[in-house]
Amino acid sequence: MSGQITWITGAGGLIGSHLMETADSTAPDWKPAALTRATVDLADFIAVEKLFRDQDPVAILHCAAMSRSPDCQKNPDEARRQNVEVTRALAELAADIPFVFMSTDLVFDGQKGDYVETDPVNPLSVYAETKLAAEEIVLANPKHLVVRTSLNAGKSPTGDRGMDEQMIQTWRAGKTMILFTDEFRCPIPASATARAIWELINAKASGLFHIAGSERLSRWQIGELLTARHREFRNLISPSSLKSYAGAPRSPDTSLNCSKAQASLVFDLPKFSDWLANE
Repeated sequence: MSGQITWITGAGGLIGSHLMETADSTAPDWKPAALTRATVDLADFIAVEKLFRDQDPVAILHCAAMSRSPDCQKNPDEARRQNVEVTRALAELAADIPFVFMSTDLVFDGQKGDYVETDPVNPLSVYAETKLAAEEIVLANPKHLVVRTSLNAGKSPTGDRGMDEQMIQTWRAGKTMILFTDEFRCPIPASATARAIWELINAKASGLFHIAGSERLSRWQIGELLTARHREFRNLISPSSLKSYAGAPRSPDTSLNCSKAQASLVFDLPKFSDWLANE
């Protein structure tokens, strides 16, 4: 095993689990090894370093994170520990091997949309701030790779990590969702995100790439697409506008331009509506 395996942190989550599932068909040479909370506490830096020395992985794909924005807002110190310091420790261990860090479209304030990798960033939440801080650590190594993505959908091991899973879970609880007609993202199936990551690794890509769906959709449009498939929940979505929203700051349009990544991929990044129609 020594010298052959590829660590996938957060393998019990959405993107991590899809990286595990797609490795055989997309990246058979990388021999993925799942790192979950049951394997090691990533914030126990001594234990992680020992495991790294014992297993000698040839690459690290870092998907684990404190990813729920409200939790990050409530506990910013823990968010920085999990999202920044854990990333720093892993990137240092991986100084001489491929390292992939998963980031977010929310590093942008959403005032422009159609963001390319060189556009200025301006995070509006603790979650996005920690992701941006981690990006800077990772990108300090020219061998390493940062992938910014958007809302990811699909089946997760726990049934509650996919964007679509979370919405359906809310509706099954009988709760109505207020969905903004003027807040835009580029949702993507996690299976496509995973495939794109493996292809970038195989191509020895480094630096910063955007990976998202090829369709800019409002939150309301996403809800309409999902309830068209789950008509029993059609009365549990309600349209609204960010103009009438009085909560924490939200980015109105963090749609990502993925032309840079698309030029390196052998498949087209999908439209969310096409993927959903084929599910």
